[in-house]
Amino acid sequence: MLKWEGPFLSHHEEKRWRESPRRAGLNKLSCWLPVAWSCPISRHARHFSLPRNYYRFAGYARYFQKAPQYGDDNFRTGTTFEQIRAIYDADHALRNAISSQLTRAELLLRSHTARAVVDVSGPYERYLEADFYSDSAGAESTVESCLRDIKRSKERHILRFGGAEEDLRRELPVWSAVEAWSFGTLSKCIERGDLGALAGPIANSLGVAHAGFASRVRALVYLRNRCAHHSRLWHHSVIDAGPTPNNVRTKAKRLAGNFDPRSVLDVVASLDDIVSRGSGGTPVLPVLIAERSADGAFWDGLRAPVSPKDHRA
Repeated sequence: MLKWEGPFLSHHEEKRWRESPRRAGLNKLSCWLPVAWSCPISRHARHFSLPRNYYRFAGYARYFQKAPQYGDDNFRTGTTFEQIRAIYDADHALRNAISSQLTRAELLLRSHTARAVVDVSGPYERYLEADFYSDSAGAESTVESCLRDIKRSKERHILRFGGAEEDLRRELPVWSAVEAWSFGTLSKCIERGDLGALAGPIANSLGVAHAGFASRVRALVYLRNRCAHHSRLWHHSVIDAGPTPNNVRTKAKRLAGNFDPRSVLDVVASLDDIVSRGSGGTPVLPVLIAERSADGAFWDGLRAPVSPKDHRA
């Protein structure tokens, strides 16, 4: 589950919002933008504000304020709405670019996972037995996740096997099942399948390093979820970045310059490695470098993420 990082309205901002006489239409921009905003409000700024939540934009604006952690919400001298908007738009474009590459990786992993399961245990039944997985005590079993996703599917290649659990266990081939699983469930199967040994054959099939492969896939799921929920990538420190192989990271740093191991760029480097080795796909990192590295403020926020400084309770 994704955890919201803030930022939140200060007491003064909250009070101004509640007491505003008009909170609809174009007039709501005066409350939507932080109280400390002192630049002229342009027509473009008004139009931009209408379909967007205050908190989404404020997640970017916080980095341009003087000291919000001490209650000083004033923006640094020279800050403009357009400057923050440019960061916001660049982050949106970044999510779109990464999402396309994540789709390639996800489809690739579905195919190779099905193949590995067939090689290990055959195409039927065994992959839907609890003791095929190395589950942790107290957590939802992997089989329960698999069956939940399968039963929720409306695809004909799933429905043709009937809805009874016994029929699904006996007749549903794994190459159909993998197409019904969420990326998160697929990641669990890779990590826990064949009592924890399934990740090795999948990594071998893709031609990538075995060490830490399951954790790398988990990092892709995390990044995919942030992109799918339109969450901020700029200045975001990835909670579970996964062990990107040293040779992959070194190659990426030669192109992009130095970056933190918890930066989004590190996960993108891992993503490119899996896609390019597994299918000969084109890496997305060189494209991002060509398009975004000249924007110092945006690129620095990707390269060395810093947590936002919010109001203290």
